[in-house]
Amino acid sequence: MTTTAPGAGGQAAPAPAPGGAPAPGAAEGAPAAAATGSSPWQLARRELRRRPAVRVSLCVVLLFVLMAATAPWLGALGGWSPEEFDKSAIDPYLGGQPLGSLGGISPEHWLGVEPVTGRDLFARVVHGAQVSLLIAFAATAIVVVTGTAAGIAAGYFGGRTDAALSRLMDLTMSFPSLIFMIAMLSVAKDVNRIVLMTAVIGLFGWPGVARVVRGQTLSLKHREYVDAARVGGSSSWRILTRDILPGVSGPVIAYTTLLIPGMISTEAALSYLGVGVRPPTPSWGQMIAESVAFYETDPMYFVIPSTFLFLAVLAFTLLGDALRDILDPRGGRT
Repeated sequence: MTTTAPGAGGQAAPAPAPGGAPAPGAAEGAPAAAATGSSPWQLARRELRRRPAVRVSLCVVLLFVLMAATAPWLGALGGWSPEEFDKSAIDPYLGGQPLGSLGGISPEHWLGVEPVTGRDLFARVVHGAQVSLLIAFAATAIVVVTGTAAGIAAGYFGGRTDAALSRLMDLTMSFPSLIFMIAMLSVAKDVNRIVLMTAVIGLFGWPGVARVVRGQTLSLKHREYVDAARVGGSSSWRILTRDILPGVSGPVIAYTTLLIPGMISTEAALSYLGVGVRPPTPSWGQMIAESVAFYETDPMYFVIPSTFLFLAVLAFTLLGDALRDILDPRGGRT
């Protein structure tokens, strides 16, 4: 005869398996219960710890951020500033080629020197990381804040607000942004190039975020807890900040991490084309553009900034893909 626990609804509790192992039903329900009770950040940390490639990418991202934040001290540690010439490190009789092998790598110049000028590549690379990441992060912040605000407003208020913002999104996305960036950066002379590049890149990036957030807001605004807050007399601002914004934060965070490598590449491309950061301010794209003339005689001058750019974009992309799969499963690739 089987006895049931009080309040169990007449169903017997699963008996433990021989040897003390939990019953199959209990084993299967435990992870689901743990996942259900976890916040998005707890779930993200758990999943990131399970993926070795993502852990490596996260370490590389943190290394680049630390390098950019401490660029002045790292440059001083190497003993050279990014604008300081070292004529003793180049051969004036060979067109200014670096002395020594591998582009002049030595205890005095850890990554070698630039041809002709003799400027230290280590100092220029770490200061270039500061410029590239500063522009990428600032432009991403503009894009995310503007796109999130526009998307929530369009999805929640609907009607004319939605129509006006949606048409503005379509107009901005259909505009030839790269041509406009090149033209605007070419004619602007006596301005801060970093501020101008940040503003111009951010100007054309927000519609993508706005569309994602608008779609999420449309699915959230008729949920029971939002209707209850509305009936309870909560203001639109309170509903947007307390109920809607937390619901769209997962996709926004995932989209943000995928935006950063694109911003880094855009800054490098504009600097490569000569309309971005101007000398003597170092930039990875600018260094790659200058190294094209020396790739046969001094290939390390091309390899070093290209490797840093490649690793930064790859690390941010892998980290962004992982966060998107975790925080926005429906938006991930199948």
